[in-house]
Amino acid sequence: MTDVHSYLAEFDDIPGTRVFTAARARKGYHLNQFAMSLMKAKNRERWKADETAYLDQWPLTDEQREAVLTRDYNRMLDLGGNIYFLSKIFSTDGISFAEAVSTMTDMSFPEYREMMNKGGRSPEGNRSIKGGY
Repeated sequence: MTDVHSYLAEFDDIPGTRVFTAARARKGYHLNQFAMSLMKAKNRERWKADETAYLDQWPLTDEQREAVLTRDYNRMLDLGGNIYFLSKIFSTDGISFAEAVSTMTDMSFPEYREMMNKGGRSPEGNRSIKGGY
């Protein structure tokens, strides 16, 4: 039988993918709670009025805080963010899900949209970080 930690570590070998595991959930708990707070109109208003002051209410790490303020969604995911919770941030910014996700790639939004309209990324190519294939 495979040890669960070894099994879960294999998820980290998928290029461009961050699997939301229990460890990530623990790491990003407050980051995700902050993002979910933006579901309420009064909180969105407070956030838009002063992002720094609003973040002061949440026990985020310095790295999480910086990632939020710079809208570095890849970094937020690395720091335990869940894309469905983080969507509250870009929705509050007036950005579509597809446009926000395009910022996580090496493509412009029009390039990303075109790629997705053509069926998404090819399953061929880099399938393993460790293996380089």
